[in-house]
Amino acid sequence: MSATPNLRKFLPALLALIAFTAGCRLDMHMQPYYRPMAKSDFFPDGRSARLPVEGTVARGDLREDTYFYTGKIGTALGDYMPFPVTTEVLARGRERFNINCTPCHGRVGDGDGFIPTRGFRRPPSYHIERLRKVPTAYFFDVITNGFGVMPEYGTQVLPRDRWCIAAYIRALQLSQNATSTEIPAGQKNPSPPPRFRDIGNGATLPEVAPAPPANATEGVPK
Repeated sequence: MSATPNLRKFLPALLALIAFTAGCRLDMHMQPYYRPMAKSDFFPDGRSARLPVEGTVARGDLREDTYFYTGKIGTALGDYMPFPVTTEVLARGRERFNINCTPCHGRVGDGDGFIPTRGFRRPPSYHIERLRKVPTAYFFDVITNGFGVMPEYGTQVLPRDRWCIAAYIRALQLSQNATSTEIPAGQKNPSPPPRFRDIGNGATLPEVAPAPPANATEGVPK
């Protein structure tokens, strides 16, 4: 029995399959493109890489709140936080401060960090009169843009985290300069912090005051 009739039966489907796959050529996998930084003869400036259209705003980066992103009211630095300062804000500020700032500024912001001990210029203490009087946004601005030998951290620390750090610096200033009269009632520590003594091999034990004698008046001149 000849197979020709069966071939004729499937010929239209076979032709349709050939026509469909004819468009899937190697050119679809090898499309023309410009390599990064390659020269282009098409554009007048000769660059293949094109800048975004003027006024383009990345999704989620509209920055309508100018103060939040600059810390400025017009050209002047503001002296308030753009959001409420909560325990969570201060905790976040402490975390970011300890990561990014303590190598130079020290844990309490006195400038006694590790980096200055290796020959770099010692930063000023946050507790000097000048820095205690600057507006809060001053710290945000310096973190964002840098100042003197300090580089900018605007590309490394998010805007909200910069504000959290500024709030924590204010807390450090208060903690290191507050007087006993400024401590709320019921929060004063009635006893000094415990002291520790070295017992060797890097170990310490808390010092315990010796117990008074059984007869506290024994040996006391009358």
